[in-house]
Amino acid sequence: MDDFVRNKLTEWKLSQLIPIFEEHEIDTESLYLLNDQQITELIPKMGPRSKLEERLKMLKKEQNTANPETVDSSAEGRPSTSDTSDKVKRKSDLQGESSQCQPPTKKQRLADKPGSDSEEIILSDVKNIMRCVSQKIPHEDNKLNKFLMKKISDLETDKREVVGVFGKTGAGKSYLINAVIGVKDLLPSGNFRACTSVMIKVEANMEDSYEANIEFITKEEWKDEMCFSKNFPGNNVDQESNQKDDDDRPDIVEKLSALYGEDWKKKSPDDLIDCKYFEEIPEILFSKRKILTVKTAEELSAELVRYTRSNLKDGEGKDIKRWYWPLVKCVTIKVPNNDLLKHVTLVDLPGNGDRNKSRNEMWKKLVGSCSTVWIVTEMNRAASEREAWEILESASSFMGNGGQCQHIHFICTKSDVTKPKDHSAAGARALILKTNDQAKKEVREEFSKLKKVKKHFSDQSLKVFTVSSHEFLQKTYLDPDDTEIPKLQKTLQDLNDCHSETLNYVSGAHGILSLIQGASRGGGDDMKTDMYKVLQQKMRNELDKVRKPMKTTYRAFEKCLSEGVKKSKSSCENILESVIDPDTSGSGFHGTLKCIVEHDGIHKTTKGEKINLNMKLSSCLTESIDEEFKKTFPNEEKCGPFNGVLNSFLLDTKMMKEKTEFKDVELQLIFLNTEEEQIKTKLNKIIRERKKTIYSSLTTTIETNMQKCYDEAKQMNGTGMLNNMRDTIRKHVLDPKNVMFQEAKADMLKQLRDLMNDILKDLENTMQKSIELSLKTDGVSIPDVTSELLKVNKHYKELQGSPDQEPLICADPPSPAAAQLTTN
Repeated sequence: MDDFVRNKLTEWKLSQLIPIFEEHEIDTESLYLLNDQQITELIPKMGPRSKLEERLKMLKKEQNTANPETVDSSAEGRPSTSDTSDKVKRKSDLQGESSQCQPPTKKQRLADKPGSDSEEIILSDVKNIMRCVSQKIPHEDNKLNKFLMKKISDLETDKREVVGVFGKTGAGKSYLINAVIGVKDLLPSGNFRACTSVMIKVEANMEDSYEANIEFITKEEWKDEMCFSKNFPGNNVDQESNQKDDDDRPDIVEKLSALYGEDWKKKSPDDLIDCKYFEEIPEILFSKRKILTVKTAEELSAELVRYTRSNLKDGEGKDIKRWYWPLVKCVTIKVPNNDLLKHVTLVDLPGNGDRNKSRNEMWKKLVGSCSTVWIVTEMNRAASEREAWEILESASSFMGNGGQCQHIHFICTKSDVTKPKDHSAAGARALILKTNDQAKKEVREEFSKLKKVKKHFSDQSLKVFTVSSHEFLQKTYLDPDDTEIPKLQKTLQDLNDCHSETLNYVSGAHGILSLIQGASRGGGDDMKTDMYKVLQQKMRNELDKVRKPMKTTYRAFEKCLSEGVKKSKSSCENILESVIDPDTSGSGFHGTLKCIVEHDGIHKTTKGEKINLNMKLSSCLTESIDEEFKKTFPNEEKCGPFNGVLNSFLLDTKMMKEKTEFKDVELQLIFLNTEEEQIKTKLNKIIRERKKTIYSSLTTTIETNMQKCYDEAKQMNGTGMLNNMRDTIRKHVLDPKNVMFQEAKADMLKQLRDLMNDILKDLENTMQKSIELSLKTDGVSIPDVTSELLKVNKHYKELQGSPDQEPLICADPPSPAAAQLTTN
């Protein structure tokens, strides 16, 4: 198999067929000779076979058109052997243009560089090289061989950037997402309204089909939700709770009516989990996911309506008898052939505070994984729309110190609604742009007032966009750039471009091949011994440089938390009373408190108010460490954790390999330089994930401590239940012996200390092992990889770019550690 065939399979997204084609030695000429019968024998599965047949037919047609004089009619367009690869490749590269809805893709831009392969082809080529190298390494029971096999396996990573999209129903989220990714009819919009609980992820599909993966809550969770509802028919409620106590009734009634029609009114929760109600979605009975696969976006949108939307107007969705959105936790939509989603997942997120615990946990996890957040609101009230700002405030701690968000994009939709009827196109455009600029100014001013948000994000984190999806498609008054949809597309493309998957893989492969080649050469024992001693001393010094600032950080947290404990104890009574006994008229609060207790301190009222008693009680603790936490674990790319000391860890192997006196160990030094960057990238990722748990531990400890009083309060009923629940909670929180704030402090400090120790231990052990295997081991049975190293080295230099040539992708990573602190 030659490079042309390999590259074509990669370009056609059929790289899984490469081993089959290699086994049958199919080169360029034999590819063109394949007939239908041979393809059927070669590829038994219908899906990839039909794709190959269609693409091969197009390729032969292109060749006939491009170079008819070289065609042998008996071979159905077989090319001459002289310049087929170059001509076909140049011709096929022209076929990959995006629709006008999308900006030029990274693949297209790379292909425009003279003499360069696209990043996708480079990655495929290097992966094939490393797979062959892995097969050549003897499966002997020795440390070096095992180490090399693991290093090659570890090169494979699946990293994605998550962009969270918030906004109330009617703000235009669905239409915006459709316009940005260039798929007009993907997410249902129009007269259907979005459900308040379903999370929708949109990402790329490697297959040529539209797919939806629907995840349900469990049958048990649905039963619990019905049973917890005090308004469900048959539930025992006392007289006191019946007085104006409708806090959760509209929510549960809407869900039950959507799912069961009128049947639910005369049945119990046990009756309503009967299998007959789930015949169309048997997956919920077995905790499995439902998968829908169709050919077009329109088909998928129609299929998804009942799982993600509810009918808003009479007649809308009249053919749908049952709506399943109350049972859905998350829907993952996969879009084919979309470069904007290659390394990016867009997530349409509801507000937080869902009553279903598993949905709420998934929400927190997804928000915490967002590197960018879009806050979507309508243009005509962008700065004054309280719901948009409330969404941002309520989620800010999950995105900031408790997450990895770097960018907040405040997106004002429907910016073309201000277009005047009596103006010319040019006059209308000028007025719209002037109005947009004023809206941006007002949004920035409002953002600067949000004290809660500013604890986690600076003004530099905010970008404001005024977009019109309609004008982007219709081009009535505005140029496409004026609609700012292309700007949003560019933000997604930048996330893809700076993802560095190819550079990281090629850099790692280059280091591994350097080690293999250095080990296979042998010799230079004296130089290896001397270099080993130098690196040992250097590593001890560098570890000390990391260790000392970590100790300083620990002491700073200890001091902040001590102040937080003191403040928590003095203010907890006032905080508690504001939640369990607010100044409300009437007896309607009875139901709210019961819901708070039933849901372990967390409740969202039908008016949208979010109540979290556990977070309220831990608020003084989190406020005490917010500033120090943001400084220690910044989300910005240019910074690093622990004031950047980990990223500054440096053994100087890159500088040493340039010196002639170290020529005998140059290849080993190349590997060690790569290994140093790889371990820093890995540790930064570990820190990024564990810091989320450390930050949330203050509230988690309070939740665990409060569980006992919630369980006790749940058992109360009858006359006086409201006061009895209050007294139970008061007694637990205000008990003089209660040490839950001190326990929360101790648990956070332990987690912080464990993280520091683990980072130092992992850094030292990894580099020590790499140094020993590089400089104290000769690979007597290691294969020669001269040709493979030359090929990968060529790709590596091409990706980085020469001094007078622009690199193919955004990198000089060395240091990828710093660049990837907040990327997946």
